[in-house]
Amino acid sequence: MIRPARGCLAISFTLVALSVTPSVGAAPAISTNAPRTRAAAETTRASATVTDDFGRRVTVRYPPGRIVSLAPGATEMLIAAGAGRQIVATIQYSGQPASESQLPKIGTVGAVDMERLIAARPDVVVVWPNGNNPAEIAAIERLGIPVYRQEADSLQDIGASLRRLGRLTGTSRVADRQAGRLEARLASLRKRYAGASRPPTVLLEVWNRPLYTVGGRELMSDALRVCGARNVFADLPQRAPAIGIGAVLARDPDMIIAVAPPGRGASWLARWSRFPFLRAVRTGRLLAFEDQRLSGLGPGIIDATAALCRKIAALRHRPEAR
Repeated sequence: MIRPARGCLAISFTLVALSVTPSVGAAPAISTNAPRTRAAAETTRASATVTDDFGRRVTVRYPPGRIVSLAPGATEMLIAAGAGRQIVATIQYSGQPASESQLPKIGTVGAVDMERLIAARPDVVVVWPNGNNPAEIAAIERLGIPVYRQEADSLQDIGASLRRLGRLTGTSRVADRQAGRLEARLASLRKRYAGASRPPTVLLEVWNRPLYTVGGRELMSDALRVCGARNVFADLPQRAPAIGIGAVLARDPDMIIAVAPPGRGASWLARWSRFPFLRAVRTGRLLAFEDQRLSGLGPGIIDATAALCRKIAALRHRPEAR
């Protein structure tokens, strides 16, 4: 689901954004009616100051009845936090879940229709700092619209990010409960898969032509650590570096995992058959992993990590191909 964009692409989306569509067709009209709830009516003039994931203080109408989300991970997080009904617009990308498909779309991760954003009359805009266009984020702030920056640096940070969103949206009760569930799930995975005597090295192939992987700062690299494995390119500082075949041959990973769009993984892996001396090919430890939640930035990545851990464990204990 990756189409490298904007240089190295802030790939965590490649991973969602690798499937960012380059253009947006007709979209549902943006509603101009704020939610008609008693709570919203009673707090029309109230405001609150909260701290976002980057330590910035943001003052918003409280609770914000009209939220625009400019990233798929942020949208998923807002829904998990119990604020789905407060979202009035988001962006277009492929693989959109049913819970988000009916929301009005006002652009893509790198190109927002500013006129439609203004027409949505947002109380706050939630952005993805490493994916959205910095110039557009700055333009939104110049308009006087509150901007909340949301992005977790690790799987462990997802719970804290969810709690902060709950404070932003006035849905802390739901957000705190969901955060606790995710943290317990993650702790269970770490306990189950930690302690491997020799963590297998893994190439995560997130796009095939050109060949892209992820560096050590990307959430998928963290997912490998939880599974008791190691990203063979974890030393690279970029989130989504382009690499050459020669670099893969030199590092000779134990496994190759194609984090591919649905139906594409097998063809990606087939290309590696040209290198039968590569350890992962020689031993048959090749895996197509097409759960798109792994390439997202929302809470679904933790359940996807659980599925990845099971597959890596099975691959490790499978007899080598001859």
